Amino acid sequence: MATDNTPTDNTPTDNTPTGETATDQTTAGETTTARTASDETAALAADDYDEFGLLRGNAEELGLPFAGRPDVGRGYADLPDGGRLSYIRWGHAEPELVFLHGGAQNAHTWDYVALALGRPAVAVDLPGHGHSSWRADRDYGPWRNAEALGAVLPSIAPAAATVVGMSLGGATAIRLAATHPELCRRLVVVDVTPGVTDPNRTMTTAQRGAVALVSGPPTYPSFEAMADAAIALSPNRAPAGVRRGVRHNAHRLPDGHWAWRYDLFGPRPPSTPDWSDMSGLWADVDVITAPTLLVRGGESRYVRDEDVDEFRRRMPSVRVEIVAGAGHAVQSDQPLELTRLISGFAPA
Repeated sequence: MATDNTPTDNTPTDNTPTGETATDQTTAGETTTARTASDETAALAADDYDEFGLLRGNAEELGLPFAGRPDVGRGYADLPDGGRLSYIRWGHAEPELVFLHGGAQNAHTWDYVALALGRPAVAVDLPGHGHSSWRADRDYGPWRNAEALGAVLPSIAPAAATVVGMSLGGATAIRLAATHPELCRRLVVVDVTPGVTDPNRTMTTAQRGAVALVSGPPTYPSFEAMADAAIALSPNRAPAGVRRGVRHNAHRLPDGHWAWRYDLFGPRPPSTPDWSDMSGLWADVDVITAPTLLVRGGESRYVRDEDVDEFRRRMPSVRVEIVAGAGHAVQSDQPLELTRLISGFAPA
């Protein structure tokens, strides 16, 4: 059952110390456009921030007209294991697209693309991410993710024509397309293949980009420190956009520190399968019948030429596109070009 409701108790919540407020510290004579980055950061650090009130900034960065807050809201769907899956619903018409984010991201990573497309869609917070429940076994691999989606998509997006997944979301979409073809009629995989977890591959911190934050500290002394860490690893994005993304992906702890809104830090229970090896998904590629588009970031090292060759060997019909100027997070680095590709591949 899908509802518009409050999150479950085991999802992180924001906590404001008694009497503490965050204000826009604009001095007399300054205009809104002249606010400093520190002013914007202070405003974002407010615990009662409006997650959808930030969409104007996304639209302005893309040069899109913004007539006011779009028809968008957050919903929740019950999972068979007792947890709940959170999602952002764009529009009230039957969703045409489903968006799945990467590891250590959340549904808001698709805000740019959703605004540019202007079509009914749902963007899901995968288990253990965003406002969705955390699993006791901490198994957030594509196999468990696809099971969760198979349980809830029939109620929140039963007729969606296309599933778009990036990184972990793309791996999850591969599994979903193989096991629930009725829920994935067209497939867009963004900068990932089952070869992504090959242990023989190494990347520098810069090449890993914002993914490297998972290897960093789980908490930060301030929102500003957390945002600065993400900005340093996101060279293809405007700092203001990175700050918004960090705010969507973080919450303040009772002691005033800031923590990421995902459950990827620390060891997993010994009984949890090792889901970091995704090579088993190649067998799923073999059986996918949905038309498939594979999108690579032109500056990304996550998908290699040999991965594309293997994808084509197993699925000769796959269409492959490379987006110049994009790293791993194509949806954030070059959202308009990704929007163009999605629109052409899955027209309304």
